[in-house]
Amino acid sequence: MLEFADIIGIIAFAISGFIIGAREKLDILGIAICSFLTALGGGITRDVLAGKSIYAFNDSLAPILVLLVIITGIYMKFHKYDVEHRSIFIISDSIGLVSFSISGAIVGIDAGFNIFGVIMLSVITAVGGGMMRDVLINKIPFVLKENFYATVSVLVGFLVYIFGKNDFVLIVIFIFGLLLRLIAHKKSWNLPKI
Repeated sequence: MLEFADIIGIIAFAISGFIIGAREKLDILGIAICSFLTALGGGITRDVLAGKSIYAFNDSLAPILVLLVIITGIYMKFHKYDVEHRSIFIISDSIGLVSFSISGAIVGIDAGFNIFGVIMLSVITAVGGGMMRDVLINKIPFVLKENFYATVSVLVGFLVYIFGKNDFVLIVIFIFGLLLRLIAHKKSWNLPKI
């Protein structure tokens, strides 16, 4: 289940990274860097913190998936498809957020982390790559200003820690997290500001 969650998250975040790069009017290399950072940055950080082999560096599938997303995005952009549409970004980013939250929590549990460590690894995996991308393009990181974003990751990590890594449970948590993120976006839920 860990590899499946990683694959879904990589594809979804590569798409959202591509969209951000295209919106920022970056060149092809800039868009590629945005896609790779968004898709792989959080997982690389997760693996380093958990003291495990870095998935993105040891499995060729991860960078190949990102490259396929970039090639598809460029093809669609040249053929005038609206790849920057807001709903495509929200859906792909939400899928990536929840998938990587689950994979981060699983890695934390496998590493023997306590509940705090599992939740932190969940959040870092889910938002780390996007934060790196945003800093690179000189934007306030999405996670610091977007409504109810990292909170979903915290809740997903908590639920995985409490209910375990059973495949059925993880699917239910995925659906719950995805619906929560989409509803929070639709209704513009925000945490209180001080």
